[in-house]
Amino acid sequence: MKVFCLTEFKDEFEKLLKSNSYKDLEKQIIDFFFGKKPDEFFGTGRRLNGTNEIPFIKMRLEGRSGYRFYYLLIIKNDELYLMFLHPKTGPNKADNITKDFKKIIYNAVLIAIKDNNLFEVSVSNSKLQFKKISSKILISEKVNKSEKA
Repeated sequence: MKVFCLTEFKDEFEKLLKSNSYKDLEKQIIDFFFGKKPDEFFGTGRRLNGTNEIPFIKMRLEGRSGYRFYYLLIIKNDELYLMFLHPKTGPNKADNITKDFKKIIYNAVLIAIKDNNLFEVSVSNSKLQFKKISSKILISEKVNKSEKA
């Protein structure tokens, strides 16, 4: 499965890594989001929309005091989009996001897919690698094709 992220996700991840309070964050992301098939994400987290083809999910890692991740799965294309994260503890702790902000990040990922304004995320030597997408073939073309099928 290919994993992508919004610029905002990458920026927040890099900011949190600077704090010793979040030294486990990178391993948590790698362990949960990599090396899985889309169907392995069903039953995890809380679905924030009603679609089975492109679920928008809120996931708790490390329980109530850990991290919150918001992501989108495009099942037919075998793609996962990391949209937003925040810790519940430590110096950068944050409360749960509002319904309005959930709508904002959902729309932001759809626009980023359409405009091809994303990072492809991979793992190398137990570290996350972010590669800016510059392909001429838009991911949104695949999304449009899957919606028509």
